[in-house]
Amino acid sequence: MDRLIERCAGLDVHKDTLTACVRVPGEPGLREQHIETFSTTSAGLITLRDWLASFGVTLVGMESTGVYWKPVYYLLEGSFECWLINAHHIKNVPGRKTDVADAAWIAQLVEHGLVRPSFVPPPPIRELRDLTRYRKTLIQERSREVQRLHKVLEDAGVKLSSVASKVLGVSGRAMIEALVSGTHDPAVLAELAKGRLRQKLPALREALAGNFRAHHALLAGELLAHIDYLDEAVGRLSADRPFLRGGDAP
Repeated sequence: MDRLIERCAGLDVHKDTLTACVRVPGEPGLREQHIETFSTTSAGLITLRDWLASFGVTLVGMESTGVYWKPVYYLLEGSFECWLINAHHIKNVPGRKTDVADAAWIAQLVEHGLVRPSFVPPPPIRELRDLTRYRKTLIQERSREVQRLHKVLEDAGVKLSSVASKVLGVSGRAMIEALVSGTHDPAVLAELAKGRLRQKLPALREALAGNFRAHHALLAGELLAHIDYLDEAVGRLSADRPFLRGGDAP
C-alpha cells in the first residue's frame, strides 16, 4: 500500500488522557512505532507537542470525540498539520479494542491517506461561532421567559395581550410593573398607556380587571428581572460587534 505521510501520529483522545502513536521511518524498508500516554491538561498537551516534534512529525490525526478533541487540536494546530477525523469512518473498521490500538490504527489510516479530514474553521471563525451560538441561546431563552410571563398574566385573568400588540412594550411593561408593585385598579393601570394604545382605554380597563394575586406578582417580578438580565447579556455580546447585531450567525 502506498505511503503518503512519512512522519505522522494518531491520537486517541479522552477526557483526562490521550494515547499517541507516532509512526516514522526505521531501518531500511521498515517503520518504527512509538506509543505514549499523556494528560489532557495544558501542561500535558505541551509535553505531547514537544514529544511529537522530537520525531519530526508533520501530520497529526485525531478522532472527533465529543468536545475533548478541541483543546488538543487548538494547541497542536500551530505546530503541525492536524486532521480531525469523523469517528463514524473509523468505527466502521472492526478489531479496535484498546486506546493503544485505536491510536495506532488512526496513525496508519493517516499514513496511507485512507481518511479525509473534517473541516475545522480557523480561530476567528471559531470565536465568532462561540459568541453567536451563545447569543442565540440567550435570545431563545428570553423568548421562553416572555411566553412564561404571558401565561402568568393569563392565569391571573389579565388579558393585556388581547389589547396590546406588545406586552413588553413601554406601556405594557409599565402596567405589569404596576401590577407587581400592588396596583390592581384597572382604571389606574389603563392610564399608563402611551401613544396609540390610549385609543383603547375602555378595552384596556376591561382587560386589566383580573385576579392578580401575590404569587402572580412574585412570578412576574422574577420573570421581568430575568428578561432584563438576558437583554443586558445579549447587549454585552453584541457590543462593538456589528455582525452580531445583524442577526445571522455563520
